Amino acid sequence: MSTLDWSFGSPGALLAIPAIDLREGACVQLVGGDYANEAVRRPDPVAVAREWEEAGFPALHIVDLDAATGRGTNRRVIERILATTALEVQVGGGVRDEDAIAALLEAGASRVVVGTRAFEDRDWLVEMADTFPRTLVVAADVRQRKVTVRGWETTLPLDIEDAVRELNELPLAGLLVTAVHQEGSLQGADHALMGDVVAESQHPVIASGGIATALDLRRLADAGVRAAVLGMALYTGALDARDTAEEFSR
Repeated sequence: MSTLDWSFGSPGALLAIPAIDLREGACVQLVGGDYANEAVRRPDPVAVAREWEEAGFPALHIVDLDAATGRGTNRRVIERILATTALEVQVGGGVRDEDAIAALLEAGASRVVVGTRAFEDRDWLVEMADTFPRTLVVAADVRQRKVTVRGWETTLPLDIEDAVRELNELPLAGLLVTAVHQEGSLQGADHALMGDVVAESQHPVIASGGIATALDLRRLADAGVRAAVLGMALYTGALDARDTAEEFSR
């Protein structure tokens, strides 16, 4: 049973969540969502998960990049992480049917992240949200205010604020917004984007993309963002893991 408050605490508080992006069995970080621009590769994702756990983080965000883009699957690696850490874990990437959601929850995931099909098949999303209430996190990957799908390879004619309003009526656990144009850049979060999303969303908002400093995290918290997924900043040491976990653990 989950012990972490996945409502992400009260306004003004922010939960920092390290990311493990999986590609070909390794933990990687991409710049700008570009598969040809891989800046970090760690061969043992399970060891990485343990590293973040030992640093004091209570939660973890896993994305199967291969599944998201139809290149393969890292399901066994995900299951090993779920089996060998006590972290609360949300998992996404290529999750496009009920069986996949159920299997991840059965394997120990606390939340399941859905993206592509959530935007391509509204009826399916409504059914899944009703079947797994307060369990699904919808991932809105955004490039220049438009929602992208299929591993950032396809841009929909859908503005992020319109998308957020359409999701408000569903019993979701949260909304994960990734500024793809900032992803892996360490140039700072897209604060204007995140502020606009918070203003429209009735669900807890999780921010991702470009976050580089504790000031970024504090500004996001002040804007009402409830959690932030951290990638490049942790893997490069731009953010100190233990200090970040201590300040942003709830």
